Amino acid sequence: MSTDKPTHDPQQAWDVVVVGAGPAGASAAYAAAAAGRRVLLLEKARLPRYKTCGGGIIGLSRDALPPGFELRLRDRVHAVTFTLNGRFSRTRRARTTVFGLVNRPEFDQQLVEHAQKAGAVLRTGVTVARVEQNQPDRYTAQVALQGGETILARAVVGADGSAGRVGAHVGVKLSQVDLGLESEVPVPPEVAADWKGRVLIDWGPLSGSYGWVFPKGETLTVGVISRRGEGAATKTYFRDFVARLGLADFEPSVSSGHLTRCRSDDSPLFRGRVLVCGDAAGLLEPWTREGISFALRSGRLAGESAAHIAQARDTQDVHRRALDYASAVTTGLGAEMTVGRRVFDLLQRHTGLSYLAVTRIRPVWNALERTTRDSIPLAKALRSHPLGRALRLDR
Repeated sequence: MSTDKPTHDPQQAWDVVVVGAGPAGASAAYAAAAAGRRVLLLEKARLPRYKTCGGGIIGLSRDALPPGFELRLRDRVHAVTFTLNGRFSRTRRARTTVFGLVNRPEFDQQLVEHAQKAGAVLRTGVTVARVEQNQPDRYTAQVALQGGETILARAVVGADGSAGRVGAHVGVKLSQVDLGLESEVPVPPEVAADWKGRVLIDWGPLSGSYGWVFPKGETLTVGVISRRGEGAATKTYFRDFVARLGLADFEPSVSSGHLTRCRSDDSPLFRGRVLVCGDAAGLLEPWTREGISFALRSGRLAGESAAHIAQARDTQDVHRRALDYASAVTTGLGAEMTVGRRVFDLLQRHTGLSYLAVTRIRPVWNALERTTRDSIPLAKALRSHPLGRALRLDR
């Protein structure tokens, strides 16, 4: 059941308990442990484990990694091929790496190991049943596990995904839910060579949909995403997408589906001593549905805030520290999501024009390249771009 066993008195509270060992949870555990707190990191799966994800590492993700983290890229992207529902293929090339691609099980495992090196204790194979904050014990939260065990914590960070128990406890509200379908497809060396250093982005036939191919050595990550509620049409898009690429005859090593969820603007980020981050808070880019950078950044903020909450003198101090966390997220990541929604809405109304803008207007491609390569949020890039100002996407 456990990777590491707690060595303390079970009646003694942990400073910080983090639920979920993905990028958000591992980042939170690292930040809290690096601040000198006693941290317990809980994960229901056994590591390493697969996650439905393209594995793209943009500049914002790269710069949010813990100090000394060795980024093991499976490929470096220098070219992007764009298509419009399989037609009008056009490739844009860059002189430097636009973004990198990682294997998620390996990447997540590395993040957890960094948290452990900082002092966090990991327990795997455990499932959280509920979180409670009951009076008269105002100084701890209770994390109840399936099987009856209860863990006490002075602060809890929920990073257990968009359908997790901690988000339900906090009362996270969602405004956008999408369905992603993905396969890991091993291919012969000659096929892999054709994709090396190049990804494909396809504007799909459904409103707000797109498909992708991300190369990782001799495996291609192939997927599509669209709004939830169009499951049958999304499956048809995925099947047609794979067939058009000539990949239908290759047997996937993994096929999976996943719902991505974006928070509402008024969704809470904490309740008492409990914070949420990453997917558990509904934090991801609404247009591209990129979530790793949001997970890493919000996880770090949550871990730092939880470290302060664990040392808070009274409930007012707890509330003040939690408000600081919520303010940092909403003014930073929340502002990025607001701009992302505006871009997403525009692209849904003008799919063909957006394809033409990226593939035919060099400054648009340059702006897109800049936001992925450098540590520049989309909102900031649009503020400095004439097109963003003209379309009022930066407000």
